[in-house]
Amino acid sequence: VQLQAFGGGLVQPGESLTLSCAASGFTLNRPAIGWFREAPGKEREAVACLSTNNDITYLPDFVKYRFAISRENAVYLQMNNLKPEDTAVYYCAAARKALAGRDRADYAYWGQGTQVTVSS
Repeated sequence: VQLQAFGGGLVQPGESLTLSCAASGFTLNRPAIGWFREAPGKEREAVACLSTNNDITYLPDFVKYRFAISRENAVYLQMNNLKPEDTAVYYCAAARKALAGRDRADYAYWGQGTQVTVSS
């Protein structure tokens, strides 16, 4: 079982980034995937979650009109109108079950993080 997250970088406020999460080795063909982020001094929090059927199971208000999660060959997190407070290490995680939400305990597998820095 392997998860790989990539696509982070340094951007200016208002710009966009797309993160990708590639999953392999899962019994479930399309595991439930969550994107989380962890900023310095803060707890890791979920920002978008997708079920095995590609239903969005979690998309909080603080990113709702700026972030989008989708799945094709990988699971993508499209981030628009980025703000300095979006600066964090972003992780993707996979659950063993079809539905998973914002609770980190739902996720059994975690990829390495990718740094997103939003700064002028």
